[in-house]
Amino acid sequence: MRADAQRNVGALLEAARAVFARSGVDAPAKEIADLAGVGVGTLYRHFPQRSDLVVAVLQRGIDACGAAATAAAREPGAASLAGWLRQYTEFLSAKRGLATALHSGDPAFDALPGYFYQQLEPALGALLDAAATAGEIRAGVSARDLLTAVALLCHPVSDEPIAYSQRMVALLVDGLRYPAQLSRPLPAG
Repeated sequence: MRADAQRNVGALLEAARAVFARSGVDAPAKEIADLAGVGVGTLYRHFPQRSDLVVAVLQRGIDACGAAATAAAREPGAASLAGWLRQYTEFLSAKRGLATALHSGDPAFDALPGYFYQQLEPALGALLDAAATAGEIRAGVSARDLLTAVALLCHPVSDEPIAYSQRMVALLVDGLRYPAQLSRPLPAG
C-alpha cells in the first residue's frame, strides 16, 4: 500500500473510532470521511462495507489493548493490572452500538470473538501471572474469565457515564487483591 493510502486508512480508522464512540456504529459515512479529511469515495475504496470498517476499528483497538497489556506486564503488580483494566474499560465503553452490530448475524463479524481472545488472553494472562507472582492478587484467575467479567461490568447502564463502569471494575480489582492482603500479617493496632 502506498504511503498516502496508509495515511488515509489510519485517518479513517481513527475518525471511525471517534465517530463510533460519539454517534454509534451506524453514523453516516460522510461524518467519518469528513473527520478523516478524505472523500466518501476514499472511505468506500478502503472499506466497501460498513462491517469492514467496524471490524478494522475493532481489530485496531484489540491490538492496542493487547500491546498495552504486554507492556504493563513488565511492571508486575496490581497497579499495572488496574491501569490496564481502566484502558480496557475505556475500549469497551467507546464502542456504542457495537454489541448490536456484532450480534446482527453478519458473517463479517464471525471471526472477531476468536481474534479478541487470541490477542488479549495471552497478554492479560501474563499480566495476571506477574501480579500474582508479586503476591498482589490471588493466583489462578483466568484471563478469559476476567475479560468476560469486565465486559459484563461495562454493559451500558442508562444515564451512567463511563465512570460508573470504571468504579465497578475497580471493585473487581479490589476483590482480586483481597486474598493477597490476608496472607500478610495485619498491623498491630
